[in-house]
Amino acid sequence: MGSSKALQLNESDYCRLPRRLLAMLYDAVVLLGLLMLAAAVALPFGDADKHAFQDFWFTLWLLAVCFAYLGVCWRYAGMTVGMRAWRIRLVSADEQLISWPRCFLRFLVGLFSLGVFGLGILWALVDSRHRGWHDLAARTLLIKSPGLKPNGAIRQPQQSSK
Repeated sequence: MGSSKALQLNESDYCRLPRRLLAMLYDAVVLLGLLMLAAAVALPFGDADKHAFQDFWFTLWLLAVCFAYLGVCWRYAGMTVGMRAWRIRLVSADEQLISWPRCFLRFLVGLFSLGVFGLGILWALVDSRHRGWHDLAARTLLIKSPGLKPNGAIRQPQQSSK
């Protein structure tokens, strides 16, 4: 079974909106590349004149590619490439990696949050733990992880040799 250990966090441990937005910008670059590759893979199938949000199956394919990237990163590493660069970790309230259903819920509510002019993302400005709507729905937190090296390993404190 899972651990019942609750996170002991200070106000300064929560990831604030500017850092979150910068990580999202990094991930947007990664997703742009993945979506271009996904579009190239889809070209031989069906109509060659595919347009996102006009062709249902093509749009669904692109959304599946987005979820595959984000879901795998959240589920197995607790961070995306952008989150790793900005030393942000995604955790549940008991500091465990999140499950697939919670990844999917976070993804869907995140799409909705962006779709209503980013209000769900901006909600982090008023929430005491700086959570967006997708974090509230999936019961997740973004926390700063200063002990994280850029490769994802945890830094060990240096011991003095006196």
